[in-house]
Amino acid sequence: MNSKPFIKGRGAQLNTQNRFFELSHEMRDDFLNHCVLEDEEAIRNSTQFLPVFPKTIVNKISSPDVGMMYSMNPYQGCEHGCVYCYARNSHEYWGYSAGLDFEQRILVKRDAPKLLEAFIKRRRWKAKTIVMSGNTDCYQPAEKQFEITRQSLEVFLKYKHPVGIITKNALILRDLDLLKSLAKDNLVSVNISITSLSEETRRVLEPRTATIKKRLKTVRILSENGIPVNVMLAPIIPAINSHEILPMAKVVSEAGALHIGHIIVRLNGAVGELFSDWLKITMPDRAEKILHQIESCHGGTLSDSRYGKRMHGEGEIAKHISAMVRLAKLKYFKGKQMPKLNTTLHENYKTNQMRLF
Repeated sequence: MNSKPFIKGRGAQLNTQNRFFELSHEMRDDFLNHCVLEDEEAIRNSTQFLPVFPKTIVNKISSPDVGMMYSMNPYQGCEHGCVYCYARNSHEYWGYSAGLDFEQRILVKRDAPKLLEAFIKRRRWKAKTIVMSGNTDCYQPAEKQFEITRQSLEVFLKYKHPVGIITKNALILRDLDLLKSLAKDNLVSVNISITSLSEETRRVLEPRTATIKKRLKTVRILSENGIPVNVMLAPIIPAINSHEILPMAKVVSEAGALHIGHIIVRLNGAVGELFSDWLKITMPDRAEKILHQIESCHGGTLSDSRYGKRMHGEGEIAKHISAMVRLAKLKYFKGKQMPKLNTTLHENYKTNQMRLF
C-alpha cells in the first residue's frame, strides 16, 4: 500500500520537473512535504492568482484533429485539478510545473476582452467560430471572481460573432442571459464535459469540478433555453469509466444534449508521471491494470501524439470503446444534430459600421 499522504482537494499529488529547466533548478517538492508544519498545510494548498499581459488572445489551431480553428483562454492553469488534463504540460511554458503548480498558480488575463475586441474588429478578419477553453476551462473557479469570460461574451454579442464554449462548470448558468441572446442568432454552442455518473469517481478524478448532478442540470437548463449542447464523454479511461458510456449517453440525451463525442485518455509529457502517481495512491489494487490498458490504446505507451490516432486510440480496447459510442449515438441521438453557427451577421455588422464613416 502506498503510504504517501493524499493532498485533499487536488488532483496532482506532486510537482513534476519542468522540462525547460536544468536539473540544478529542480523544484524540491519533496523538501516541502517533509518540512511543512501541520498548520501550514492550508497555505501550501492555497491558490494564487497571477496577472499576465499577453499581446494577443486568439490562437490559431494547426492540429488537424482538434475540431476547432481558433481558440482563446482567459486563464492558464486550472483549479479544477483534473489529474488527466493534457493542458497541464502547457504550464511549463510559463516556468511552472505541470503538477500542483497547474492547479495552484492560475494566470489571469484581465485584458482578454479588449484583446478579443481588437482581434475581431480587424478589417481582414472573416468570422469563424472562436472557442473559449481550447486549453483550460473558461468557467473554472477564478471566473467567479474575475468575470473575464462574461466580459468576453459581451464582446461576442456586441459584434454578432460566433463563439463555442467548452466547460465542466455549472457557473456557465450565471451568464444565461448572454447565452440566450447569442442563441437567438445562432451564435453560440456549448460543450459540457461529463466523465462519469459516479460522484465517487468524479471526486477523485476531477476534485474541484461541478458535481455530476449540477452538470446534468446545466445541460438541461441550457437546452431548455435553446442553447445547443454537445456533451463530451471525455476522457474515457479504460477500467475506470469505460463501462459507463451507454448510461452516460442515455442520461445526457434525456437532459437535452444534441450530440456526444469521446476521447480516449492520453498521458503525454508530465501527465503520464502525474497520473501514474495519482493512480497508485487512489486505486493501488487496479493501477497496473489500468495503465496497461491505456498503453494498449496507444501503441504500447501512455503518450501518443500521432494525428488521427491520439484522440480515439487503436487496438481492441479502443475499438470496443468506439463501437460503444457509435451504438450510443444510434440508440439515443437519432435525428439530433448540432447546428452550424452563423458567421454572416458579423460581416453584416462590420459593413453597417463602415457606412457610418
